[in-house]
Amino acid sequence: MSILVVGSVAFDSVETPFGKAHNVLGGSAAYFSTSASFFTDVNIVAVVGEDFPQEHIDFLASRGIDLQGLARDPGKTFHWEGRYGYDLNEAHTLATHLNVFESFKPRIPSSYADSDYLFLANIDPDLQMDVLRQVNNPKIIASDTMNYWISSKPESLRTVVKNVDILIINDAEARQLSQEPNLVKAARKLLDIGVKTLIVKRGEYGVLMFNGSSVFSAPAYPLEEVFDPTGAGDTFAGGFMGYLANTGDISDDGIRKAIIFGSVMASFTVEDFSLNRLKKLNYREIEERYRSLKAMTHFEGLPEMGISV
Repeated sequence: MSILVVGSVAFDSVETPFGKAHNVLGGSAAYFSTSASFFTDVNIVAVVGEDFPQEHIDFLASRGIDLQGLARDPGKTFHWEGRYGYDLNEAHTLATHLNVFESFKPRIPSSYADSDYLFLANIDPDLQMDVLRQVNNPKIIASDTMNYWISSKPESLRTVVKNVDILIINDAEARQLSQEPNLVKAARKLLDIGVKTLIVKRGEYGVLMFNGSSVFSAPAYPLEEVFDPTGAGDTFAGGFMGYLANTGDISDDGIRKAIIFGSVMASFTVEDFSLNRLKKLNYREIEERYRSLKAMTHFEGLPEMGISV
């Protein structure tokens, strides 16, 4: 089944304690679609400028990503500049040049309107609602957001979360949106306002999932080398949604497996700058890391202790 992602395709300039990368391929839709393409067909709606190189177009196309919805407008491509210290969970934005992305108005091609799965990446919640009006009843709708929209358009964002099936945000955003410092209490508040399934990304500390009937905790895959965490959250979402679209299994068990695949995909992304690691990735490596993560987290049931109560 196909996935439609609406978000950004951008240039990133990133500095970490382990190196620098200038004007490399980035953006939420680029990371998401590349990750999801290992599992299923992907349709992308985004905008780039006249300066966007053909080599990036060729790469996305080589992953089987349908680019009919990727517009090229007069002007420059969205460009984000950031730096990470040794706390790789926190990005310090140095500059944001919206360029053509500032006037981005998603227009969904008619051939995309029947996509079975929809991911609304981090864009204005009013635009997210506009996208929802252009599609025909997807099987699963997931969305992301950021602190800027939480503070500037809280009511619009609340409308979005009531109209999607899965909200995928990080721990700081969950606390801000709920106005609750404790993540468990934050999840309860967000479920109360209409979130159906909440997935909280916690960087190197893993992922928490809440859906009102169960809670699931998954660790991040332990790595010796982490070069660049940029795009890890969108890569997680791509692996997560890609697995769901591939299997059609949206049961609690299916969502838990999808979270593990998302974590696996994110673990590859952070091993290099931009999408460089995903460009060299093959599905056998994904399967091996999935099995490895499963083995790391497996434990047996409660043993017979011979203790009287």
